[in-house]
Amino acid sequence: MKFLEKPPRFLFFTGKGGVGKTSIACATAIDLAESGRRVLLVSTDPASNVGQVFGISIGNKITGVDAVPRLDALEIDPQAAAQLYRDRIVGPVRGVLPDAVVKAIEEQLSGACTTEIAAFDEFTDLLTDASLDDTYDHIIFDTAPTGHAIRLLQLPGAWSGFLDDGKGDASCLGPLAGLEKQRTQYKAALDALADPLSTRMVLVARAQSATLREAARTHDELAAIGLSRQYLVINGVLPGAEAPRDRLAQAIHDREQAALADIPANLKTLPCDVVALKPFNLVGLAALRGLFAEAAPLASTGDDAPFVFSAPTLSALVDEIALDGHGLVMLMGKGGVGKTTIAAAVAVELAHRGLDVHLTTSDPAGRLAETLNGTLENLAVSRIDPHAETERYREQVLRTKGAKLDAAGRALLEEDLRSPCTEEIAVFQAFSRAIREAGKKFVVMDTAPTGHTLLLLDATGAYHRDVARQMGDTGVHFVTPMMQLQDPKQTKVLLVTLAETTPVLEAENLQADLLRAGITPWAWIVNNSIAAAQPHSPLLRQRAFDELREIDAVATRHAKRYAVTPLLMEEPVGVERLLGMAGHRGRSGND
Repeated sequence: MKFLEKPPRFLFFTGKGGVGKTSIACATAIDLAESGRRVLLVSTDPASNVGQVFGISIGNKITGVDAVPRLDALEIDPQAAAQLYRDRIVGPVRGVLPDAVVKAIEEQLSGACTTEIAAFDEFTDLLTDASLDDTYDHIIFDTAPTGHAIRLLQLPGAWSGFLDDGKGDASCLGPLAGLEKQRTQYKAALDALADPLSTRMVLVARAQSATLREAARTHDELAAIGLSRQYLVINGVLPGAEAPRDRLAQAIHDREQAALADIPANLKTLPCDVVALKPFNLVGLAALRGLFAEAAPLASTGDDAPFVFSAPTLSALVDEIALDGHGLVMLMGKGGVGKTTIAAAVAVELAHRGLDVHLTTSDPAGRLAETLNGTLENLAVSRIDPHAETERYREQVLRTKGAKLDAAGRALLEEDLRSPCTEEIAVFQAFSRAIREAGKKFVVMDTAPTGHTLLLLDATGAYHRDVARQMGDTGVHFVTPMMQLQDPKQTKVLLVTLAETTPVLEAENLQADLLRAGITPWAWIVNNSIAAAQPHSPLLRQRAFDELREIDAVATRHAKRYAVTPLLMEEPVGVERLLGMAGHRGRSGND
């Protein structure tokens, strides 16, 4: 493996959820430890399953992995770190400020940026603690900080003073108010990150266009702040030997090879390793030791019957949605799970039943038109440009809040406005125009904002409180977008995930986020399931079997109702294939 050649002291693994960061990081730790190095493996992933992978309990303390001499592990609990962070900030003002103000502060500190910065606060010690030099040759981090968080920590000026003076927006600067370490210590940590002799950034992706695009974006974001020495690992690539054994396997192989041939230009120059898809779950030492090894093809069991699997279809879910005759359907989920495709499939299903549908998206890649690849009676499609909407919102805030700031204050505000929350707020304001249509037709919304962003909008009075204040005691009935989202009779939220451990954990966290905002997800959709595709290939049959545990968790613990869509031999492009994806007999791309 190229990324293991002459490894520096720190190795960071980053990538979208579900690409295999934890498995790659754990296998790397074992490899280095068994070569005689002393290794500390650290996870800062909110959905960390390092302990599960090793089959031991780790937690927020350095713990020896008994089966691997010279290897210790640590799971930084970012949620616990974020809670301590919030307590340090909110505690002194609780009971002093009005409850509504305290609640707004708590919400400001409840998002992903707080969690990430609090975790960075924790592992700064690991980057700068000289005493660890005598204990470990390598420290490996599962989940690296984003470029946005690093830029925030590089900013000059007093964050707390900026916020105390009321100059900041309710986005990502709030978490910085709780930082207690000296800026010199943060500078030392950031210097270590930027030094290629000390640190190696490893981007982990799959042989899929979406995850490769995400890796390309991460590459540019990190390179812009000086972290340009990066490596690429493409994980879980189906071995070519499996392709002739199954039509589905052949289609997957062809699709992956096409994605690799069309890899983004900025990734082509990186040192790259390809890790083959394994037939087994990457849990336990034996599995992890075999991750980087070339495996012989699985022998056929002699049973050529397809894998048998049954679950509710997307078409069955849409049957229930259609009974209302109109309403808002919001698709939510982490990147790479297929929200745009599922949104298109739901819209096509509703329109196919003769119902009026408006499908709207903020997908920056503009894939919706490609996915539909045609028109359908009763279906209208629109696209919101996230870049244009965000720039409009930023200009508005800079024109108002930024007008009287000095140069340092304006720099802080401009950085705050580069946060992911800013784009979500700006796009949702544009989406709000389409939401009004849901009283008379179906509006299917792709790429919806998170519960945290919705609460930020509500807490800061961006629309809900503004309307309530303007209406006053006039007695006029009004409904704001937030009120409509919280009404299950008007809005149905569909959470999209994959039948893999990390995406399911991320969807579970997203559901908790929404519940906090008073929004209860109506259903979960498990997308791209190998089990639902009923494969013949021995390797794919084993992978399908491994999916059953995650699908069962969705069905029995997380979702009130659910559906499973199959991994198709052909990309679900065009009306016919989208209908097949939803579960129409005779239309499936695997027939």
